[in-house]
Amino acid sequence: MQLLKFIPIKLTLFLVLGILLGHYFSIDIHLTLTIIILFILVLGILLYKQQRTDAISFGTITMLATICMGILSITLWQPKNRSDHYSRQDFKETHTWHIKIQEVLKPTTFSERYIGIIKNRNHKKISGRVILNLSIDSTGQQHIVDDELIIYAKLDDIKHPLNPYQFNYKDYLSDLGIYHQIRLKPSNHFALKNTASTVYGVAASIRNKISSKLKQAKFGTDELGIIQALLLGQRNDISETTYNNYKNAGAVHILAVSGLHIGVLLLLLQFLLQPLERLPRGKTLKLIIIVILLWGFALIAGLSASVIRAVTMFSFIAYALYLNRPSNTFNILALSMFAILLLFNPMLIFHVGFQMSYAAVFAIVWIYPLLQRFWFPKNILVRKIWQLFSVSIAAQVGVLPISLFYFHQFPGLFFVSNLLIVPFLGLILGMGILVILSALLNILPDFLVNIYDTLIRLMNQTIAWVAQQEAFLFQNISFNNIQLFAAYGVLISLILVFTKSTYKRAMVFLCCVIGFQIWTFYSAYESRKKEQLFVAHQTKNSILLQQKGNLLYTFSINKNTPKRLITNYSIAERIDSVAHLTLQSSYTFEDKNLIIIDSLGVYTSAIAQPDYLLLTQSPKINLERLIDSLRPKYIIADGSNYKTYIKRWKETCHKRKLPFHYTGEKGAYYLASTETTKK
Repeated sequence: MQLLKFIPIKLTLFLVLGILLGHYFSIDIHLTLTIIILFILVLGILLYKQQRTDAISFGTITMLATICMGILSITLWQPKNRSDHYSRQDFKETHTWHIKIQEVLKPTTFSERYIGIIKNRNHKKISGRVILNLSIDSTGQQHIVDDELIIYAKLDDIKHPLNPYQFNYKDYLSDLGIYHQIRLKPSNHFALKNTASTVYGVAASIRNKISSKLKQAKFGTDELGIIQALLLGQRNDISETTYNNYKNAGAVHILAVSGLHIGVLLLLLQFLLQPLERLPRGKTLKLIIIVILLWGFALIAGLSASVIRAVTMFSFIAYALYLNRPSNTFNILALSMFAILLLFNPMLIFHVGFQMSYAAVFAIVWIYPLLQRFWFPKNILVRKIWQLFSVSIAAQVGVLPISLFYFHQFPGLFFVSNLLIVPFLGLILGMGILVILSALLNILPDFLVNIYDTLIRLMNQTIAWVAQQEAFLFQNISFNNIQLFAAYGVLISLILVFTKSTYKRAMVFLCCVIGFQIWTFYSAYESRKKEQLFVAHQTKNSILLQQKGNLLYTFSINKNTPKRLITNYSIAERIDSVAHLTLQSSYTFEDKNLIIIDSLGVYTSAIAQPDYLLLTQSPKINLERLIDSLRPKYIIADGSNYKTYIKRWKETCHKRKLPFHYTGEKGAYYLASTETTKK
């Protein structure tokens, strides 16, 4: 494979391998550092003796050293490994915390949310990051980036998923180095005055000023939300309908300031600054100006992780364009990835945005030239359309397995939305920057507002029309991690066949296709023979889910089973049909008996010594007397009960040495399963 001949690509792959090893295995940091130093000394000796740099020994030692660097980088990045991290001290009690707000998150219905950096606890300097949840009340209290708060509270754990296949917010925050949260109330904290500014605070201040100026102009509500997303990276004001239209049309990437926007901006700057090349050292001056402007746009967009990643990547690409050597593009991309992982954050490799950005760019660089060689129209208009179509196809092919794995859907008309929008994205971004500059200088004319507002409205209407073609939207596609890697095996081997057809490459491609099919059939077979019954968690409702192969039965009191719970479970378990039934008073499953007692407190005594007793809807019962009467082996309480009742039942079961499971704390409870029984 020609790509693996590039040294930066090899080093990046070894670095990624080291990061994965360091993430999934606990490896001593001192041992890793010692090994790296030894490898560097050996490499130095080999170079001093002027040995061939492509010798097997030199290559092997470099490979091992790079893997160790990956292990070391992720180990050093983990906040918990720092000696001054709050988790290394007593933090579970109520303390006085001095916390600086680093980022304002999207609010929920009930609270404003922030990421805060801990400066000290009880006047002792420590480190760490936490989530701050400020309850929304009549005072309308809010905070901004760089506010410093004095908080008297205790750290709370972040809840793990309570239902199967639910998004794991706890793990997501853990990958960001955040392990706890603090609940803010007006009575337990106050803000300090005259606090020091940071670059994030300056970026937030600029963004807020721009946002307020734009709100003063006469933009439509939906149009303003899209403008703020495109130019400022703020998606809070986009309506749910508009966002879903972009998602279903395969154009949601347009709403996130990331690789697409920075790439289009780079091409726009390349075109506008072309005259500078006529000056002495004009190409160098052009490169410097482009990089400065890209990072200036990153500052306006808030310096989020995705923006910094994209600007770093395209700064390297700008350098590749400056060298004007197409063969170096893969090297530059690999070097940018190496630098981002090693210098910024090795955990980015687990982020969806990072994976999709590099997959799309690598695919465009690799597949686009092949498509152009496949067909190069003579008509200039047809050629331009084919080029745009080729870029869209290449990018979608690159990210298709990732999209199926994370989002389980494929918008069949993605190429239509991209063909209709992407060609004008440069104009949209260029006009947007002009609007921002005019607004900041208080010289924004009404005609420019009307033109830009109309342009954004037309884009929204186009996206809405594409999204309405539901026959081309393929949703709820089951796709697991093995299929992800197998799919990339199929795609890469297919591209190699098109690059140069040989018998060996054709056989590799066929083996990958067969392997992908075998695993898909095996997964479907395993799902068909699976049977299980479990109590799910939902506030103010009682839900039992029973899987019988590809069929799913839901038993609930009000039949208001959350759609997301059913959808997530159906996708993961390859469910074909779902039936909603009313919850009964008792069930038998695989010789296991379950009795359910609801708010009426009525139960049947026909079943002696039931295996499980499920308490729902806060029944007013004497639990001790009930235990003596039924003698259950296990007691379960779901999310429909009052927490005061839960606390009392928990104490009773502890006193009687009887197992007790509350779904609001421990999550869903599996009563029985053909494969596993989880208790």
